[in-house]
Amino acid sequence: MAPTLPDRQEHRFPCDQCGADFRFSPEKGMLVCDHCGNTAPMVDHPKAPAIAELDFNAALNQRLPEAETEVIRVLNCPNCGAQVEFDDVTHSKECPFCATPVVTDTGTHRHIKPRGLLPFGLDEKGAREAMNKWLGSLWFAPNGLQEYARKGRKMQGVYVPYWTYDADTNTRYTGARGTVYYETHRVMVNGKAETRTVQKVRWTPVSGRVARWFDDVLVLASKSLPQKYTDALEPWDLSALEPYSPEFLAGFRAEGYTVALDEGFETARIKMSRVIERDVKFDIGGDRQQISNMDTQVSNVTFKHVLLPVWVAAYKYRGKTFRFVVNGRTGRVQGERPYSAWKIALAVIAGLIVVAGVGYFIAINQ
Repeated sequence: MAPTLPDRQEHRFPCDQCGADFRFSPEKGMLVCDHCGNTAPMVDHPKAPAIAELDFNAALNQRLPEAETEVIRVLNCPNCGAQVEFDDVTHSKECPFCATPVVTDTGTHRHIKPRGLLPFGLDEKGAREAMNKWLGSLWFAPNGLQEYARKGRKMQGVYVPYWTYDADTNTRYTGARGTVYYETHRVMVNGKAETRTVQKVRWTPVSGRVARWFDDVLVLASKSLPQKYTDALEPWDLSALEPYSPEFLAGFRAEGYTVALDEGFETARIKMSRVIERDVKFDIGGDRQQISNMDTQVSNVTFKHVLLPVWVAAYKYRGKTFRFVVNGRTGRVQGERPYSAWKIALAVIAGLIVVAGVGYFIAINQ
């Protein structure tokens, strides 16, 4: 019989003055009680020189130490598939990613513990200001949605799960190096001799080997948000990762990963291959490069489960859900771009008026 895994410690920290819950304040970098205004410093954890990596193959073979795994209770959204961690007293909520009403179950999930996180550096007010500025720059967005967003409910601060992968790679390749040269020809054009210069490429077969060590290849471990939005929130300053501490999660939600470790590594390999291809072309040299074959050996693969801060807003407007995400460190915004039919119609009409005016001006001056 497998040993029972310990539940993750709740991310609730009672105020020592009034008993209400503290929350982590990105602005002050400490725990703050919104009820009485009391503050408390973060627990002084020993600062590790670096966040240790875990062995990839050991994790795939379920040979990780018991201390690296945990059992958590999550909400499963039936619409977007998000798994958001909830405490034992929560029984119903809206999904922070798509605003779908859901009822939490009482099931638990065994997960690999997060090793590190980037603390929120932007509070909810700052995130809302960034989102409103972004919405205001979208001329074709409906005014009603902009007003609804400005007056709407609070944004949700969510720690989104990511995998990072390290690996040694050694690639043997075959291909060809192209050298550009020019030939001059004399041709007859309308009875006159002209000189024409023609560009050509001389190809030389080549082969070789390139090696690269990859550090912290970042892969989204969630399927609740479109990847194009989360990719657009990059870059993340992973050098500022803090060792995981539950105090940072006080007042925020944490999403459980839904992309398995091996599935995430497939995405990481694609990212690695793009970099290796550039390395190979640089190694081939010349003016042009052709790659016939690349055979890459990957070794010493390690990984981390990390949490990155995202402010999320999901608004239902006229029967449709619009989702916006804000980088909780930089304030960069991405989201589903709504369009206003009447604004587009006005723009088309204005364009036609301008074209007609230009045509009229040309006609009367001819």
